[in-house]
Amino acid sequence: MRSNYRVRASALEGRGWLNTGGKDITLSDLRGKIVLLDFWTFCCINCLHVLDELRPLEEKYSDVLVTVGVHSPKFEHEADPDALASAVERYDIRHPVLDDPELTTWQAYTARAWPTLVVIDPEGYIVAHLAGEGHAHGLDTLVAELVAEHEAKGTLHRGDGPYVPAETTAGDLRFPGKAIALPNGSFLVADSGHHRLIELDKDLSTVLRTIGSGERGWTDGGTDTAQFNEPQGLTLLPEAVAQQTGYDVVVADSVNHRLRGVQLSTGTVSTIAGNGVQRLLDAGNHTGASELSEAGRPAVSDAQPVAADSGEPRLEDAWLGNDPLNVALSSPWDVLWSTALNRVVIAMAGTHQLFSFDPLSNAVEIVAGTGLEGLLDGDAGVAWFAQPSGLAEDASGAIWVADSETSALRKLTFDASTPGIRVETVAGTGLFDFGFRDGPGEDSRFQHPLGVASLPDGSVAVADTYNGAIRRYDPASGQVSTLIRGLSEPSDVLVDLTPVATGGAPLLIVVETNKHELVRVPLPKEALAVDEGASTTARPRSTMSSGPIGLTVRFTAPTGQKLDDRWGDPTQLKISASPEELLVSGGGTSTGLYREVVLSPEVTEGVLHITARAAACDGEPGGEIPDHAACHLYQQDWGIPVSVDAGGDTELSLDLRGMG
Repeated sequence: MRSNYRVRASALEGRGWLNTGGKDITLSDLRGKIVLLDFWTFCCINCLHVLDELRPLEEKYSDVLVTVGVHSPKFEHEADPDALASAVERYDIRHPVLDDPELTTWQAYTARAWPTLVVIDPEGYIVAHLAGEGHAHGLDTLVAELVAEHEAKGTLHRGDGPYVPAETTAGDLRFPGKAIALPNGSFLVADSGHHRLIELDKDLSTVLRTIGSGERGWTDGGTDTAQFNEPQGLTLLPEAVAQQTGYDVVVADSVNHRLRGVQLSTGTVSTIAGNGVQRLLDAGNHTGASELSEAGRPAVSDAQPVAADSGEPRLEDAWLGNDPLNVALSSPWDVLWSTALNRVVIAMAGTHQLFSFDPLSNAVEIVAGTGLEGLLDGDAGVAWFAQPSGLAEDASGAIWVADSETSALRKLTFDASTPGIRVETVAGTGLFDFGFRDGPGEDSRFQHPLGVASLPDGSVAVADTYNGAIRRYDPASGQVSTLIRGLSEPSDVLVDLTPVATGGAPLLIVVETNKHELVRVPLPKEALAVDEGASTTARPRSTMSSGPIGLTVRFTAPTGQKLDDRWGDPTQLKISASPEELLVSGGGTSTGLYREVVLSPEVTEGVLHITARAAACDGEPGGEIPDHAACHLYQQDWGIPVSVDAGGDTELSLDLRGMG
């Protein structure tokens, strides 16, 4: 039930509008429509998930619902209006978008996380404030209620909304993601914006063939009938493995949440892993009615909070089984054949982890990462990643990871003398720190890198996407330098050794996403030193007290659902901090959506990491949950930048699903 306390929606203020034909939009222009504000930033994988969740809803209610994307950038590059325009085109956004670079509208609506959704009724009042993804079912129910209510009152106006499509800038390629060299000397490219693969000749421009119909979807089959949905990473299998599996290339089909296999001789595409259900939980727990724990709700590891330095959570369930078509994946962004593991390693951007897939045994496992978003090194079972998006293997078998949301370069090593996998950060400091700085790894800065490649001399090239540069990390010296500048969102880089055969020097091939092309560039002998400084996300810090703080996460189950309390409290909070010393008490994992935490007066600022979950099943409040009822998991991660002051706030409230 919605409360009788009504809050008028604030004005939509920003730098300008996209997808409106040049017209500015006000809330009064939208009076009579149900308005859904989607606060997003184009680096955020969760925001991209929400864009896809909303597509069916926008189509179903096209004459009464107007979605307005409010782009509130995290990274400096995302505040560039041209970069935003490219992102709106790349992700096929078919609703108006407000450019909010100063976070004016973000703050007016008290958004605290990407993504945040706010529903405004036809009379201009806020009726729901939701954080995170997975709200499509509840939104469908809410919109239907609002349609009935305001049609009866005469306050609902049907008709077209203000969306005006922009003209495309693409050619043969449309926002290509990643590429690999093929044995015949050609290159296979993930033509992400056209939802297909494309094979280019050695000149990087002549199209030899396309694989996939070019229509967004999921269908196996031949070159003209197969469908992809924003494919990204590609990896070539060893010939002996390919002969046994019947496919040569593994594709990270990101929005389909699947891996696909491609037989190069015929162009035939098959699904080899993933059931198409987006995986939300870490450590083996999944979303979806059939994939919740036995109790129909997320498993809770402890009844009481645990110490922040206890190392919890770990990978308690790294084995996901050998029935790969029944395993849930989440936005696989890159894939790599690992000679150390003899498996395909997957950069699972959506769960902030690395998975593996064995094409011969069909086993799927978690390789590294707990699923918590952030930057934490050590044993693979306790490490944190943040949207890993690029993978490369060096001559020693170590795996390099472009960890995009922490703007970091990470490394996985395999030591036979101490069995296990270790995670190390060579550049990068945290979720909100970025920049463009050469120098020692600990002082250097990247900005949302998406690609990485091992160079012949043992150094590593990084596609520093939002800096428009290719950078180089030298493990021998520990130094970061700049190789190339002035690129338009390079998302991948690979080494072209073809010239070496004729006495030439290796070249780099760069996937220049926003120019819709692949380009060859020389590999300079000397790097250009760059220091344009370090930056922190221009997101306001919350000033919090150094004394006890009451932290509350609000959650209201959608109409027609109730909290599944058959086996106890179906809610959970996980709380930690960066740096760890920021949190004196109240860290760890426990049931419930309220926690008292204490921050250290000795630490002036940091980031609170908060994960909230709630499980609800179909059924009316007060009644029994029917057998075989559909159950739904709601989850959101927050990284709350805070400053500590004795006179700061003593309460912190967040909305997982708040109804106004």
